[in-house]
Amino acid sequence: MQILAFLLFTITVAVISYFATRKTDENSSDGYFLGGRSLTGVVIAGSLLLTNLSTEQIVGLNGAAFKEGILVMAWETLAAIAMVITAVVLLPRYLKGGITTVPQFLETRFDKMTKTITSGLFLSGYVIVLLPIVLYSGALALNSMFNVPELLNVSKTTALWITVWGIGIIGSIYAIFGGLKAVAVSDTINAVGLLIGGLMIPVFGLLIIGDGDIFNGVSLLMEKAPEKFNVIGGEKSSIPFGTIFTGMMLVQLFYWGTNQAIIQRALGAKNLKEGQKGLIYAAFIKILGPLIVVLPGIIAFYFFGETLENPDEAYPELVKKVLPPSLVGFFAAVLFGAILSSFNSALNSSVTLFGLDIYKSHFNKNASEKTVVKAGKSFGILLAVLSMCIAPLIANAPDGLFGYLQEINGCYSIPILTIIVVGYFTKYVPAIAAKIAMFSGVILYSISQFILKPFVFGAEEYPHFLHVMAILFVLNIIIMLIIGKLKPRSTAFELPYTKQVDIKPWRYLRITGIVVCVIVLFSYIYFS
Repeated sequence: MQILAFLLFTITVAVISYFATRKTDENSSDGYFLGGRSLTGVVIAGSLLLTNLSTEQIVGLNGAAFKEGILVMAWETLAAIAMVITAVVLLPRYLKGGITTVPQFLETRFDKMTKTITSGLFLSGYVIVLLPIVLYSGALALNSMFNVPELLNVSKTTALWITVWGIGIIGSIYAIFGGLKAVAVSDTINAVGLLIGGLMIPVFGLLIIGDGDIFNGVSLLMEKAPEKFNVIGGEKSSIPFGTIFTGMMLVQLFYWGTNQAIIQRALGAKNLKEGQKGLIYAAFIKILGPLIVVLPGIIAFYFFGETLENPDEAYPELVKKVLPPSLVGFFAAVLFGAILSSFNSALNSSVTLFGLDIYKSHFNKNASEKTVVKAGKSFGILLAVLSMCIAPLIANAPDGLFGYLQEINGCYSIPILTIIVVGYFTKYVPAIAAKIAMFSGVILYSISQFILKPFVFGAEEYPHFLHVMAILFVLNIIIMLIIGKLKPRSTAFELPYTKQVDIKPWRYLRITGIVVCVIVLFSYIYFS
């Protein structure tokens, strides 16, 4: 029954996605990479949320909440503010320039080599970090939920390989052969399922705690573990309170405003109004994110206390305890959708970056749009196979790998954010400044985190990596501005208006953006 429910929901999503996208021209760049620039606010919001939310976040963040409490909600709630800033500041500039990829803007603002280096940094992050991790964590979750090793009578290692390749192949079909619109439509349907399924876990948990009364369950939860409801993190916590005002907001701005895998959804908007709607809708829902990725971890602490040696086991154990057996198949299908979303979204963005920013720029400058799309698909197949080969090997990595990989993302996130910010808000900073800032950002951060921190100062005495990101962000901006002063461009940069989409802003953007920011501020005041 569980497997039947799983298959029914998964096949339904695939069929709806097929019929919703069959008329989209997949042979043009806009059609394949941006869904024909036809995405509406609701579709954009659903795709943004599902692209972001996957098993490594649901399991990992709830594990962190099990250990540290509600303070880890910063990863969710502060994202809402970043989305508001993106809707107000960055998206109008992106759509005005008619760009398909973020590196495309950098070519217009600086030069082709800046674009190529940035695309290379994005692709390295996706290949080495994101794609294999999504496949591995997703395979672990499904193996546990359906007990795949026992079901197929194979070892855990063999089951892991089977599940990784299953997820990878299905995700590749969506991303490589369906284009962005197929990804976005399937994401939207799965977003609804994830909200329902994700909310079921804390609801059933609180009902059990409160003996049928949710509010009584909340009261008992707060009575037993009041320390878990303090949002102010100490210096030894994973998110010291001070980092909220330094690197945390920079990471959020990079992720929601410049990360190709995310912003590509908004770039596919039919106009600026729909793009801004999508970001704001997603921001409101993101504020509720802690109900899915934080609260269950605290509920798990109520049930299991200190008996769990590995905090990452908290969420799977809670699901087994509170979810009725009849709903396990549906929840597994929803989780499968979240896994696919993160995988196929990153893969689709990788295909886009390679096809437009590398293949057409350096290998075949006169390639037709159909040829570019074909080359991108071929690269996507290679990338998917490589990721599926690497993912199972992560099982042999040391403990704490996920936190470590989150930290190394700073190698490329802060340099890219730096040159985009300076590129948009200055007119005379030259291309050489962007190249120097990117290389200095990568090199200095790598020296800081992988040489100075472990071998010179020691992890206990060293500043938090989010503080380090903020310091290097400011330093790189200063470097770029100094170079711009000493060796400015000969002419001022003016962002061209391509008129590919209407850039009239959404009339309710300002008021809704303010409401989002006020809610986030209130949540911090209430839980401090």
